[in-house]
Amino acid sequence: STVAKILELVENASSRKAKAENFITRFARVYTPVVVGLALILAIIPPLFAGNWGVWIYRACSFLVVSCPCALVISVPLSFFGGLGAASRQGILLKGSNYLEAAASLNTVVFDKTGTLTTGKFQVTETDPAEGVSREELLEAAALGECHSNHPIAVSVREAYGRPVDLALVGETKETAGKGVCAAVLENGAQKHIYIGNQKLMEEQGIGGLKEPSPVGTTLYVAREQEYLGRLVISDTIRQDTKEAVARLRGMGVKRMVMLTGDREETGKAVAAQIGLDEAYGGLLPADKVTKVEDLLKEKEAGTTLGFVGDGINDAPVLSRADIGIAMGGIGSDAAVEAADMVIMTDEPSKIGDAIAIARKTVGIVKQNIVFAIGVKVLVLILTALGYATMWAAVFGDVGVSVLAILNAMRALRYQKS
Repeated sequence: STVAKILELVENASSRKAKAENFITRFARVYTPVVVGLALILAIIPPLFAGNWGVWIYRACSFLVVSCPCALVISVPLSFFGGLGAASRQGILLKGSNYLEAAASLNTVVFDKTGTLTTGKFQVTETDPAEGVSREELLEAAALGECHSNHPIAVSVREAYGRPVDLALVGETKETAGKGVCAAVLENGAQKHIYIGNQKLMEEQGIGGLKEPSPVGTTLYVAREQEYLGRLVISDTIRQDTKEAVARLRGMGVKRMVMLTGDREETGKAVAAQIGLDEAYGGLLPADKVTKVEDLLKEKEAGTTLGFVGDGINDAPVLSRADIGIAMGGIGSDAAVEAADMVIMTDEPSKIGDAIAIARKTVGIVKQNIVFAIGVKVLVLILTALGYATMWAAVFGDVGVSVLAILNAMRALRYQKS
């Protein structure tokens, strides 16, 4: 089934996603045994030649006190916790500090269209029945064919029909991924097949007389057996803050913004041009989106990350494959939210800019704490080993630096949208 294939794609994509080790874990693994060894050397080797065991053991104890990596071990995770808290206050949920770190270097953003950049609320904006077919007949056939679907496009077709659909008339319904629907419908006591979908579906059934697809929306062709009944044009509305979000990301240095959609490429490009994206690719199935994102991952600049923004179950595989998957949490499917690394609960694309700003501030604070803690400790360690620093200086090098680093880390909790 389609769901089984999507779950398989998610598993495969997850297995190829690199996981960076935590810097502090790597650092402490080397740092701790090194400083303990140096303290032992300081306590034993110099007094063997110079005497004064008490003085050197005192220096070694001071050396051990100042070398304790409390400032790093406490302040670095605390900075990330602060960043995660600041993000959650903005309605942005991240599933780990590593994703917050990844968001700081976001340089390529890939968007799904429907439900992400657009509201996902479709309306039938054009009905174009074939010659000899009434508008009412066209809408009735389309509504019968789409009666079992909960897809936003199907809902808009039934709303345009405006009357309850007699489900007793509809028999077996078969959906072909990326093409459309075929439904068996009783008509005057005889069972007939109604086809609703794109140009590919009509061509497969040998149905001719189609008009060119509309460039401003999704075109649904409707046919009964081999008879072409007409077409419907369904349009989606762009989210209110989509243009603002794209402009803000551009101002923050995001160099490449791409749209991937299952709709026709012409429709995708028209929407992309309207909101200011760089590229748009249409007619993509879930597996095609994963392939395209893998190509974009190869093309991105070294040291930068790629984010994908989506909301539907068909976006779950590519959300897993991207460096950071971003799901719309309000209208997003459970599969998309589960696969994503970041969830925007308010469904506002502009929140991506907030997430990047918070992430960059947090990573900046982390770097400040690392440089400050290591710099002060190295200086005090040298002075202690040479006998220029007392135990009080060692206490400052440990506790004092820890307190200052923690106070600095707490700044990550505060975020004001600029």
